[in-house]
Amino acid sequence: MKRRSMGRAAAAAVALATAAVPAVPGVAAAQGSTAAQEAPTARKGRANPLEGVWRADGYGLVAVVTGGRLTTYDVTAHSCVPGWITADRDANSAPGPDGSVRFVHDDAALTLTPRGADRLIDREEGSVGTKTLHRIDALPALCTRPAPNDPLSVFDRFAESFAENYPFFAAKGIDWARECARARQGIGPATTPDQLQQVFIGLLEKLGDAHTSLARVTDRPHGVYFGRRPDTVPPTDAELARFQQAVAAQLVGPAQPFGNGLLTVGELPDGLRYLRVDGFGDYAPGFFSEQVKELDRALDALLADPDGTTGLVIDVRANGGGSDALGLRIASRLTDRPYVAYRKVARNDPADPTKYTRPQPITVRPSAGKHFTGPVALLTSAESMSAAETFTQALMGRSPRVVRIGQNTQGVFSDVLIRTLSPDFLVGLPNEKFLTRGGTTFDGPGIPPHLRIPVFRPDDLAVLRDPALSTARRVLTGDALNAAPGDPGAQDGQDGQDAQGDQDAQDGLDAQDGLDAQDAQGDHSDRP
Repeated sequence: MKRRSMGRAAAAAVALATAAVPAVPGVAAAQGSTAAQEAPTARKGRANPLEGVWRADGYGLVAVVTGGRLTTYDVTAHSCVPGWITADRDANSAPGPDGSVRFVHDDAALTLTPRGADRLIDREEGSVGTKTLHRIDALPALCTRPAPNDPLSVFDRFAESFAENYPFFAAKGIDWARECARARQGIGPATTPDQLQQVFIGLLEKLGDAHTSLARVTDRPHGVYFGRRPDTVPPTDAELARFQQAVAAQLVGPAQPFGNGLLTVGELPDGLRYLRVDGFGDYAPGFFSEQVKELDRALDALLADPDGTTGLVIDVRANGGGSDALGLRIASRLTDRPYVAYRKVARNDPADPTKYTRPQPITVRPSAGKHFTGPVALLTSAESMSAAETFTQALMGRSPRVVRIGQNTQGVFSDVLIRTLSPDFLVGLPNEKFLTRGGTTFDGPGIPPHLRIPVFRPDDLAVLRDPALSTARRVLTGDALNAAPGDPGAQDGQDGQDAQGDQDAQDGLDAQDGLDAQDAQGDHSDRP
């Protein structure tokens, strides 16, 4: 699960932690739980194949299943604390024919499926891909005793969590060990939580990563820091309101809101249809299935007359992320053939940052609902984050190609790995890569547009002008290359490269992805 908006009170990391952990009274106290006491005896041979202790490939995760309850632990080389995931077996759901069992907490759910006696597959609702867990004989010894919570121990837990899981130190040119060694010199027994918070924030700021976050825990976790690519500035609430008014000024007739106002369906001149997606989730109360139903309602309205639609404009310029699976669901309405959207990997060796889990291909499959396979323009900005970016990446394999207009996306793709540091702190960080066909990623600079057009510019908003939307309309009505004079994204060479990618899309990923990534790395105006 991903963060949904930089401007809201908490990142998805904090929101999920709040939902999954009724309270965080103290790490040491939590480790006296029933799960910790019973787990060492959870070995092979139990009648229930899920019962036991399991270690995940990647994610620094150890899980215990006992008595119908799932409990997790965050593990590093030198520490173990109870994790934020706790869930109970769904009493309203029978086991599947393959032995799969659904676990729930509030409106979050996951399914564990046994694969033989010693392996489990974990699929989390709303996420794409799976985690693989392997049976171990007992909880690691570190997990059976209270974790120290003095300032140095908490700092070391923070530093080690990043050292063992964060994938992008080399790409960002950061010597994490050196930075942490310097910061550690100022920490001692008298260091207060407020002082420790500032140390953590100082280190997180060096990463310039919108998938890093820090939460303080009082009665509930509350966010105190959210990362961001350094060269980007979020629009104000007033500017976002003007942005929506500027869009409405180009629509023909009133827009149709869905999903608590996060989905907007409208009509543009010349037979064009418009969909704005301001988040991938929070559409309705309840489980992920309720989010899907509400999204389908919006898509059915959007595609009510696919034969009479000349083109689609999809707008994710103000989208802070959410569920990758919902993005794939939109993509499934825009194709009549399956193709690979991206391949997902996670760091899988604490001592070796080059080792990753086996790549999982994530596929866009045509939906049973109404489809549109004609021309599509996608509007992006630096506020297009996380699931908005994996959605953008998923559309790169579509044929005919989707024309991207606006600015580079934010440059964060991984699910957020939530780590418990102490009774006072939770931290969120990325540990995954979403790979292009060439094995590269867009993490850091983000996905570049084909046509680079200003977004959220105050001078435009003041007069309700939306040049990116105007450009999309011209592109979809045949004036693509003249839409953005002087924009290097509109060069014939770039257009030809993407056309070559379309020819190769049947293989899975857009062959242009790797070239686009190289172009993005060379675009210094949008780099962190």
